[in-house]
Order: sequence, then structure tokens, then C-alpha cells
Amino acid sequence: MKILLIATTLTLLVTGTTQAEEWKLVWSDEFKEEGLPDGRKWNYEEGFERNQEMQYYMRERKQNARVENGHLIIEGRKETLPNPQVGKGWANWQKERKFIHYTSASLTTKKKFEFTYGRVEVRAKMPRGKGMWPAIWTLGSNIQDIGWPRCGEIDIMEYVGKEPHTIHANNHFANPTTKDKSLPGESIHRSAGGGKITIQEPYNGFHVYAMEWNEKEIKVFADDKQYATFKIDLAGAGSNNPFRKPHYLLLNLAMGGSWGGEIDDRVLPQRYEIDYVRVFKQRTGEQKNADGGE
Repeated sequence: MKILLIATTLTLLVTGTTQAEEWKLVWSDEFKEEGLPDGRKWNYEEGFERNQEMQYYMRERKQNARVENGHLIIEGRKETLPNPQVGKGWANWQKERKFIHYTSASLTTKKKFEFTYGRVEVRAKMPRGKGMWPAIWTLGSNIQDIGWPRCGEIDIMEYVGKEPHTIHANNHFANPTTKDKSLPGESIHRSAGGGKITIQEPYNGFHVYAMEWNEKEIKVFADDKQYATFKIDLAGAGSNNPFRKPHYLLLNLAMGGSWGGEIDDRVLPQRYEIDYVRVFKQRTGEQKNADGGE
């Protein structure tokens, strides 16, 4: 079910690269209520999910995801627990792990909130150390029906601790000329429009990571500096383009895996802190006039 929380009168004039644009807030979490994240807004991934990562994503566990002092804390921990999903999963590395050695959390708005086009803003502070792999990203809401990468993926922010001063963005999709759905995902996967930007010690302070998405392109920003652009037609010119369909948000702290690399246990536990998450829709001329705009 799609739940859209509309801010009735709030109009935001976004600074920097979007200074001349007016946006209307349609969904947000400011993380003001202590305890578990708001269940009206967030779902969880659970288990060993992807990329041969080492963490087990826990559900509704304050040690791994909680609101504290006005921030969402996603905490990666070193601890040994029995794997409740042993024997389950689509890959051997998921099925065969009898024990959990690292825990974390992945929050999503799946079945809570989805959107097509707009601006996403997240103010966040990175965890520190090798093996840490936090992200802000989206997946197509039809992933259960058509799978990845056909559903599309927008990586608004990815950070790996082994590259301590670099922030990454990317977009993933299926080759639009591939018709055979029986092919494994690796053979049809494409990525484009990625970029990276240097932020010195992003684990020592908060920065604003943002994405602006319309029917033609996706632009990615860090502290209002644009550093990546993706032309949506690269994923297909027709209505089946996954970047012209609804997506949902994910906030997660992965550990290790295919890109995160070796984990430095000495740095654990580590906290990925999020100050706020905001989603805006661009206001039309009619909307501006109705709300008293010029």
C-alpha cells in the first residue's frame, strides 16, 4: 500500500544548485521520537542480503537501529549469534552461514512510501574504518515482480571506509535490448551516470547528500555540489524504463562484501548517523499560485 504523507503548506526554497527552484515537501522523517524508527514510515530488510556482505540485517533491534538525540543511528556491531535463516536464501553463501558474526540494519520505505521523480535530501555522517559500506539509495517498487536489475537502482550515496575521503553515486539497470528474462542478472546488468566527489573526513561531520530526478535525468549532489548526471533514456526510451516508475528508499550500513572489503574489527562498533530524510516534489505554476506563490 502506498502511503503518502503530504505537508500541507510547507514550501522549501532549496539552496545551492537548486536555488531558483521551488519544492514541496511530501514525505520526511526528522527523527524526533526516541526508540525504534517510526514503524509507520520504515520497514526492514532481514538476513544476509547481497554482495556476499558479512553483516546480518536485524529487524526492530535497538542495538542496530534506533533514534537517539534527534538522529537515526544505524550501528554495525561485531557479535556472534546463531543464524535463524540457515538453509534459506538464493545463494550458497547465504544458506551455509550457521552463525552471524556481524550485525547491522537496513531500513526501507518499501510498502510504506514510494515516489516517482522529485528531490531526496539526507543529512548524514559516515561511519569510520575499513569494511564499512553505508548507503542512501532507491530500488524500483516492482522488484518482487521483475527482479534486479530490471527494477532499476539509484545510488544517491555510497561510501566505503577503505576510500575514506570519497563519496560515490551510480545507477543500475538492465540492458534495454535484452528481452530474455531467464538470463542471470549479471549478463544483462548495466550501470551509467556514476560519479565520485572528495569530502575530507565525512565521518567527522554531517553533510547533505541529495538527488534530483525528473523524466529526463537524475542529478546527484553533495553539499549542493553536483557531481553526477544520468540520462534516463540510456535505460530505454519506452514506458518500461525503470526510472519512470515508482521507487522506494533504503538506508543501510553494509559491512565487508564485494566492495566493502576486509573489515577492521578494531573500529567496531561503528555508527552511521542520519539527521533527517526529506523527499520533495517540484511545484508546478498552478501549485505555486494556489499556495500564494508568484
